[in-house]
Amino acid sequence: MALANEELSTKQLLEAQAHVWNHIFNFINSMSLKCAIELGILDIIYKHGRPMTLSELVDALPNISKTKTQHVHRLMRILLHSKFIEVNISNEEEEHYWLTPASRLLLKDAPMTVAPLVQLILDPILTEPWHHLSEWLANDHHQSPFETTHGMLFWECAKHEPRLVSLMNEATSSDSRLVTRVLLENHKIAQIFEGIESLVDVGGGSGTMAKAIVDAFPGMKCVVLDLPNVMAGLQETNNLTYVEGDMFQTIPPADGILLKWVLHDWDDEHCVKILKKCKEAILGKGGKVIIIDIVLDIYEGGDKAMEDQLLFDMMLMTLLNGKERSEKEWAKLFLDAGFTSYKITPALGVRSLIELYP
Repeated sequence: MALANEELSTKQLLEAQAHVWNHIFNFINSMSLKCAIELGILDIIYKHGRPMTLSELVDALPNISKTKTQHVHRLMRILLHSKFIEVNISNEEEEHYWLTPASRLLLKDAPMTVAPLVQLILDPILTEPWHHLSEWLANDHHQSPFETTHGMLFWECAKHEPRLVSLMNEATSSDSRLVTRVLLENHKIAQIFEGIESLVDVGGGSGTMAKAIVDAFPGMKCVVLDLPNVMAGLQETNNLTYVEGDMFQTIPPADGILLKWVLHDWDDEHCVKILKKCKEAILGKGGKVIIIDIVLDIYEGGDKAMEDQLLFDMMLMTLLNGKERSEKEWAKLFLDAGFTSYKITPALGVRSLIELYP
């Protein structure tokens, strides 16, 4: 077994060095992407309506001096490598920048934009706890690294940081648009909502997902349950209402209870409490809980999707004391909460659709 560097071949040594360097410097990809979003580079290219040269891009960037032209070129080069930009070569052999499918998900005004999530996750308040991860692991307490760093829970901190709340609401709303499009355009998956006359979207925020569901199923009545600070100023309709409340206290009765990206925020004890409240709220024998969340090792999309699942899990451990769960761990939660059966459908890339029956 090779333990020392001198016992590695030169090829192994260089490959190992490249692998380590890639992980050391990988944060630069994230920060470069954040920079491009803050400068509006992707939106400028999109609004231009056709591929842009470097000089055209620099001219269009507000507050960027021409002296920074080569620096912008270096930024674009890393965005090209990470597949957020593609390059077309003109007859004059000049590079023209254009968008990729991934960068279209980062446009400011795109309905399914992921840009707020980029800005949220890379905000200094959320990145600082990662510097204290080893310190946290070495201490025997139940606080999250976030709480160890900032002296308060993430949700308490958010109350004092309206910017974070705004980014979080925007991120969850745009994600809900993406999820509902995938769900409703696939007829087999959309059938999960058929026969449900009433639905409660627990932690549904501004009601983006609920609105899309009732538009697709106009005979359904939908209630969005969330905290008072989230519900302010929202417009109700005939089949969509908003209820201020706490999911740990009570959930309005309905045929279906929807939990999208809720349970992974919480430890097992809190999850069982939420699920028990959901079970109490289900009307009739045909009712069910619909969960949209990650099931570890069940995904569509290959190694990238698996890595995304593991990264999400580390993020939840660091920021919220939450976790992603395997099917075995999910099944234990369901059993502890008094449910009898469940069905998992891997239909949302990294995430799965879980139907849970009393």
